[in-house]
Amino acid sequence: MLLAIAVGIGVEAFRRFAAPPRIQVGILIGIAGVGLVANLVSARILHHGHDHSLNQRGAYLHVLSDVLGSVGAIVAGLVVLATGWALADPIISVGIGLLIVNSSFRLVKESVDVLLEATPSHISLSHVHDQIATVPGVTSVHDLHVWTVTSGVVAMSGHLVVRNPADNQRILEAVQERMAKLKIRHVTVQMEKDPTCE
Repeated sequence: MLLAIAVGIGVEAFRRFAAPPRIQVGILIGIAGVGLVANLVSARILHHGHDHSLNQRGAYLHVLSDVLGSVGAIVAGLVVLATGWALADPIISVGIGLLIVNSSFRLVKESVDVLLEATPSHISLSHVHDQIATVPGVTSVHDLHVWTVTSGVVAMSGHLVVRNPADNQRILEAVQERMAKLKIRHVTVQMEKDPTCE
């Protein structure tokens, strides 16, 4: 959606480069000002929690693109009013389009990572392995997976070979504590006395 908006802005900007339209500055600034206020209110509402939900982040970025559009229109209107330079409008539009493309790319990348259950880029699988393998009582770790369930929710599953089954609960709690420090909240481990699926 954001990418489509950016492409639309870019296409319209290039049309305006070819044939700059006559701009009614008063109407432009007035409508853009009303839009700016409405979009700032919407952005404020959506800001809380946009880091924890892809859907909310998409809506938030959409509103921010509208905020940028309003600001750009006001700036372009003021430049045209002050200098008469009509090319300010398409130049600012292209800049806004590039900013929207950048934020769209990040949102799409995060969505693909969730869909593909990729290991989050900020987590090292080998570090996770080492954190578990060094828990006293753990002989080995195998079949280890770390993935993003949704924004801000990282899951881990793995198999641990444990010498003494009586230590299972203690080891589970130690693993959960170490994973929490890595911001991995959903932990599932299978305890084995001997490797059963290596």
